[in-house]
Amino acid sequence: MKKVVFWLARILAIAFIAFISLFALDVFGEPRWFLALIMHLIPSFILVTLTVLAWKRPFIGGICFITAGLVAVFFFHNAIFTPVIIIGVLFLIEFYLKRKKKLTS
Repeated sequence: MKKVVFWLARILAIAFIAFISLFALDVFGEPRWFLALIMHLIPSFILVTLTVLAWKRPFIGGICFITAGLVAVFFFHNAIFTPVIIIGVLFLIEFYLKRKKKLTS
């Protein structure tokens, strides 16, 4: 179970980053396409940073993912960032399972 949650959180995070990054591909018709591409990829850069943080420290990363998801949902009034909250919960479950195993050993 621990390995499933471990990899599920990471694979979902990477898949969601790839999905969000696809929306940046509509800028190639712009005159300053490179600057527009960087601007459209800012959410992806933030999520990559959170994924690296959560990979090393699941508790802190889980809290950050949940916070980022809630802020995005309330700020943009769009449910597209709801998977970010789910990914954060998966990282917290992984932390709990790892901690429980450590306490019982």
